[in-house]
Amino acid sequence: MSDGFRVERAGAVVTIIIDRPKANAIDATTSRAMGSAFAQAEADPDVRVVIVTGAGDRFFSAGWDLGAAGGGEGFDSDYGPGGFGGFPDFPDRTTPVIAAVNGMAVGGGFEIAMAADLIVAADHAQFFLPEAGLGILPDAGSVRLPALLPPHIAREMLLTGRRMSADEAARWGLVNAVVAGIDLREAAAALAGRVVASAPLSVAAILDIGRRCAGIEPVAAMRSLAQVDSYRLAIDSADAVEGTRAFAEKRPPVWRHH
Repeated sequence: MSDGFRVERAGAVVTIIIDRPKANAIDATTSRAMGSAFAQAEADPDVRVVIVTGAGDRFFSAGWDLGAAGGGEGFDSDYGPGGFGGFPDFPDRTTPVIAAVNGMAVGGGFEIAMAADLIVAADHAQFFLPEAGLGILPDAGSVRLPALLPPHIAREMLLTGRRMSADEAARWGLVNAVVAGIDLREAAAALAGRVVASAPLSVAAILDIGRRCAGIEPVAAMRSLAQVDSYRLAIDSADAVEGTRAFAEKRPPVWRHH
């Protein structure tokens, strides 16, 4: 373990496990170190997916370490180029991130989960943003949550700090799947394996297009696709030929580009 987390790797999948007892809260040092780990994964062409989870079964992450805050660490601390938690603000990220929420995702911990591309939750997981009741603000949560939930539900959570269960999160489409806690890591790995089976250039282009077209009217976004380099790279690649050929030949594709 280093700087409050540990890294495991299985083939093309890297798992980052937040491990800061008792609540997996994150300070600036841990956030910067996590950012370095995400950057290393992003730079490695053989890494196709990153899973982020918490140690134990009680907390995914309690978010900002209020103990560090009491020691003088402020809102404007340097959390690294990837932002709080290492990856949410990572520029031009092409490696998908799966949040495996193993317990309570609180404040900044919930914000980290929201920033992931896919979320698998343990059936006892809870999601909440208590900041307004503490006299502070869930800055990323104030932006991300209304984009992920119906506005009135999001505002209720933001204004009151109420807790959302994993099952309710699934009903609103906030998480991809809810599984028994004992099965969480296996379920996240299985989902990662399904992503790894897709063409690397296609996956990278989908993430890139999603960033570039966020907030743009769909027709205008479609018209702009031809100017997006990652889109052209994917559809003009040998992998585009290989994928359709493998489908016709009823065999798994062999991707050449990473």
